[in-house]
Amino acid sequence: MSLGFAKETVRKGLAAHTALGLVCCALLYLICATGTAIVLYEEWQRFEQRDAPEMTAIEPAAVQRGIENVLAVENDRATTTHLFVHMPTDALPRTTITTDTQAFHVDADGTIVMPEENAWSEFLLALHYRLNLPAIYGMTLVGAFGAMIVALSISGIVAHPRIFRDAFRLRARRRDAVATVDWHNRLAVWTLPFALAISLTGAMIGLFYVSGGIVAETAYGGDSEAALAPIFGEEAPQDPASAPVADARPALAHMARAYPEVEPYYVILHDPRTAGQHIQIVGEHPRRLIFGEYYAYGPEGEFHGTTGLADGTIGQQLAASTYNLHFGNYGGLPVKIAYIAFGLALTAVVATGTFIWLNKRARQGRPAPRTRAVWSGFVSGVPIALVTTLLARLLIGNGAPFVALFWGTLALTVAVALLRLRRDREAASGPALAPAE
Repeated sequence: MSLGFAKETVRKGLAAHTALGLVCCALLYLICATGTAIVLYEEWQRFEQRDAPEMTAIEPAAVQRGIENVLAVENDRATTTHLFVHMPTDALPRTTITTDTQAFHVDADGTIVMPEENAWSEFLLALHYRLNLPAIYGMTLVGAFGAMIVALSISGIVAHPRIFRDAFRLRARRRDAVATVDWHNRLAVWTLPFALAISLTGAMIGLFYVSGGIVAETAYGGDSEAALAPIFGEEAPQDPASAPVADARPALAHMARAYPEVEPYYVILHDPRTAGQHIQIVGEHPRRLIFGEYYAYGPEGEFHGTTGLADGTIGQQLAASTYNLHFGNYGGLPVKIAYIAFGLALTAVVATGTFIWLNKRARQGRPAPRTRAVWSGFVSGVPIALVTTLLARLLIGNGAPFVALFWGTLALTVAVALLRLRRDREAASGPALAPAE
């Protein structure tokens, strides 16, 4: 049965279909490429601000001094509802104190040394996490692409029943269409467990806003905090009356006595300088995938218990394990190197998949030179744009317009690829005849 569309309408529909498919492939490639780069998130922060004070540990008394020093210079106390102390870790041996309005590096005595300036690292994280879009839209989109990688991986296996048997077979080593197909299939097989783990956890993290919002609306009357409480714990009641700054020293001392095997790496002060303030310490558990456990304390260091991320329900432990599994924040440098290698391979699989489709069209007598030029420009443009923004960070500083530079550079590389195609076409057609006098 024919729908009876006019030929011009069909042509425009096919063009729109091709363009939409290319946009999806481009975003998938961008997510994979930036995800590979963000594995070195802590290393990028150290590279950006190489003169920040570093230390392997910091005493509880110095942590408390740092908290009080930062709160003393807070510009707008009314807006400071949370204060975060990043304790020194192997990956990032610095003490950084962040509020809702500013962030500072402190030295081993708790003295403020300099503001934190890691805008490029944060730009890179936002580019991967939400494509520089508002969180609700960007994370949902990235989560959907995580689900797409799962579907592509499974469908690729079904479509190629010999794919595992030919896992180490390369029929062509020269740069041709057959070699592209072989490398695509081989890399897809070698990275399959990694791709499934990364895509599943990425979908879970990215779709968190949508799923959490639905649960909150349907089961908790729109209260998002209540919806998350079974996993991450409940917020303590607020009391806005003024009070002295909570004391983190006895809380950290209790952690050292009661949980000597746990490594505290974050101190969170909720509602500082109010009667309802309380402390949470995030502790890393060795040889566990969970990002940590929350240890709750009162303003004077009285212990209130844990949330259960380390020993609670299976759902809690699973939710707490998705972040480290996705970003490779476990096992130290060897795991990071493995994530980078597999991430590069997965990025190559996405890039070559589109080239395979373009080659197939050409063999069928339906070449798409403009589409190929756009894709080639985009594939080469993403790393070029990332390097451009990093150079801007080094030359201009923390305030460089990273988002505009990235997308502008990317658009320029695509435009250059199209101009090169036009030039090649004109050269192939020969010099134009001079008009008659």
